[in-house]
Amino acid sequence: MTLLGGSSDKGCWCQAPRGFDVGPLRTERRELLHGQLAEDVPPGMLAYVDDEVAGWCGFGVRGSLPRLDHSRTIPAVDDRPVWAILCLNIRVGYRRRGVAQALVEGVVDYARKRGAPGVEAYPVDPEGGRVNTSFGFVGFTPMFERLGFRRVRMTDAHSDRRPRWLLRLDLRPAAADRG
Repeated sequence: MTLLGGSSDKGCWCQAPRGFDVGPLRTERRELLHGQLAEDVPPGMLAYVDDEVAGWCGFGVRGSLPRLDHSRTIPAVDDRPVWAILCLNIRVGYRRRGVAQALVEGVVDYARKRGAPGVEAYPVDPEGGRVNTSFGFVGFTPMFERLGFRRVRMTDAHSDRRPRWLLRLDLRPAAADRG
């Protein structure tokens, strides 16, 4: 509740990319998220600072995320079962303190341990300017690039009228997926 719903159940609860953006009521989205926590690849990861929840990173295997997998604005570049970072939600008071980067590092480490071939993200390129915080939930290209992600292609998606990029960090060669 601290991050995804606040004092009400408004919000995506990381269900829109999973295909539940229209059907379930917002309270049902919270229940769906709770049930997904036991799945082989959980829907996200929390960050704590001094025992306080400071941030959330939603992710999943691209092929298991219908809305992303069939996206016309962020098309897949291949059929590798990469993990996709969907969103970063950092609490006010914890922003600009490295929480988002720590979350991405945690997802990459977890994906590597679980044998994922790579991790993708679809951040906005701030183009040297400031981005409205409402649009920053997808992350920013410089942070991902510092972590070794490479730009694969500019997408047709935008945040705050700026382009979003498909960035990827390969964790193992594509040939290893076939072997």
